[in-house]
Amino acid sequence: MPQRPLKKIARAFAELLMRLLANAQLVWGAILIGEIARIDDELRHGRILKWYLLECHLLGPNSMRQYNHTMPRREAHWKIAPAAPDAFLNAMPEHPILAQTLYNRGLRTPAEVSTFLNGAHVALENPYKLRDMPKAVQRILRALEKQETICVYGDFDVDGVASTALLVTALQALGGRVGPYIPDRVDEGYGLNRDAILRIAGQAQLLITVDCGIRSITEVACAVEHDLDVIVTDHHSVGKDLPPALAVINPRRSDCPTSFKRLAGVGVAFRLAQAVLRAAAHERWSPLSPDQVHDVEASLLDLVALGTVADMMPLLDENRSLVRRGLEILNTAPRPGLEALMLQAGLRKGVVDATAISFRLAPRLNAAGRLGDARLAYRLLRIRDPNEAYQLADALNVLNERRRTLTEAAQVEAEQQLAERMAHDLPILIVSSEAFEHGIVGLVAGRLTERYYRPAVVMRRDAEEVRGSARSIPEFDVSQALDEVAHLLMRHGGHQLAAGFTARRSHEAALREALESLAATRLADPSLLRPALHIDAVTPLSQITWGLAEQLARLEPTGQDNPPPILMAPSVRVRGIRTVGGDKHLRLVIDDGSNGVVHDAIAFHQGEWARQLGEGSRIDIAFQLEVNEWQGTQRLQLNIQDLRAGGSSDK
Repeated sequence: MPQRPLKKIARAFAELLMRLLANAQLVWGAILIGEIARIDDELRHGRILKWYLLECHLLGPNSMRQYNHTMPRREAHWKIAPAAPDAFLNAMPEHPILAQTLYNRGLRTPAEVSTFLNGAHVALENPYKLRDMPKAVQRILRALEKQETICVYGDFDVDGVASTALLVTALQALGGRVGPYIPDRVDEGYGLNRDAILRIAGQAQLLITVDCGIRSITEVACAVEHDLDVIVTDHHSVGKDLPPALAVINPRRSDCPTSFKRLAGVGVAFRLAQAVLRAAAHERWSPLSPDQVHDVEASLLDLVALGTVADMMPLLDENRSLVRRGLEILNTAPRPGLEALMLQAGLRKGVVDATAISFRLAPRLNAAGRLGDARLAYRLLRIRDPNEAYQLADALNVLNERRRTLTEAAQVEAEQQLAERMAHDLPILIVSSEAFEHGIVGLVAGRLTERYYRPAVVMRRDAEEVRGSARSIPEFDVSQALDEVAHLLMRHGGHQLAAGFTARRSHEAALREALESLAATRLADPSLLRPALHIDAVTPLSQITWGLAEQLARLEPTGQDNPPPILMAPSVRVRGIRTVGGDKHLRLVIDDGSNGVVHDAIAFHQGEWARQLGEGSRIDIAFQLEVNEWQGTQRLQLNIQDLRAGGSSDK
């Protein structure tokens, strides 16, 4: 290898190591350097051995295990949807593959299809269909009229921060004396806490929670004892009892008549803001006219889109309409903070979709609450000065880079723990460490669940407590599981697929045993632990065109419960193959072997296939069609979700 590229690589290694040293990440700096060194075939002998020796020296005699004990990726069962009836396909003016996808999602008539594809501005449900909304609105109007101090108490994730920014903005537009409170992840943890309530009670008369509070029965009672009126707005699963608040607004209440139960926390906050704004417009003291109220409402929708997508709420029904409207704002007139963040993320106006929120904007905003202070993200969403917005966005970008490094390090340790316990066959994966940062345990749990298709629990051990985050699969309701072991927990909450908890450290072993027992019972059937890959249509490469991409784009916004369609191309030929991202990912050039149709493809987290495939190999691929933009040039790209060697379509 020429010396100049080697020097450039060495310089890059040194710079990376210095950055990691500055963050006390010496061990992981060595690991990353060792991994990067493997890119060059010329380094595979003496030099790569030196890197491994360096790692062993820093990590100890067991360090080499991490490279040999990563569990195998869970093989998916491909399920190809049956063809839609000819009568349905013939009645649809849409592309047959789009029509087939819509049929797969339960749409059966032209009217249903039209509403789904074109209903961006369907009327939203009356906010008063949420239980306790009238009581909440009347109390807030009284506080606004009397100039009482209102505290909006949020959460440190994107949904919670966006909810806080939204409600504070709406109430301040009505002249309210309003302030935010977002707890510190490490010092206070999720939800209401007694110390915060005592501080707030000395300054405010009304406390409104957003994206939290539904399980804070003791804490709400404390607030009431200290003469604070409390309105709880939340969207998490409801416990046996409701908190003793003046009003409890949660669409998941069993007695709530709203037809759509899956709003994000920011969606519930928006419904409350809507109701208050519209009611206030008719009050003599209101500074806003009805027309101005409409403008304020519309200006909040970018925050609704942000929180709804980031919290992985289903992009159906009302959420779909809300997110579509919010994306229009992000792509035309984003608030200064988000425009600065888009610039940091390499996004320009006009190309921001739900995927961009999920993978480029939300991680940067979440980094504040994970590793720093969530108020940084809150300030970004509220800032009006472009220069300060850019500085805040840059700070979030730096935090996000550190978050990536810490997550990779924790992932390696989690994998090693599972390997040492020979735990890869257990129906639930549980790991814990004093070294895990509080803010990244959920990310590591999510990665374990995604890779091995099992519920996963990752815990950070402190002196007296363990704080854990759980991610799950549809076959195992992790929120219900935590309810069943609540006697071992100090507090907990969440959804079917994602939850969090705090427990005494002395209860960790019992908690692990109880969760493993529950999972062993409910996931006893091995077929439950094999993921299903639902394929919408078989699509030869010759049908992959810009016209098809434009038709499938009508499904946007895509995401939770409305994913991009997965297509299957049988027996394609590999023309080129290489690994990228430190051998983790696979980049391919493929053709159909006959008609000269050639496409680029990317397979994330499937780099292990590089050892089994070569030029000329035949494979079946299950993929999502996407548009890849690089330096102003757009190209079609196949994002491979799974592949099968040999070109056999027998699944």
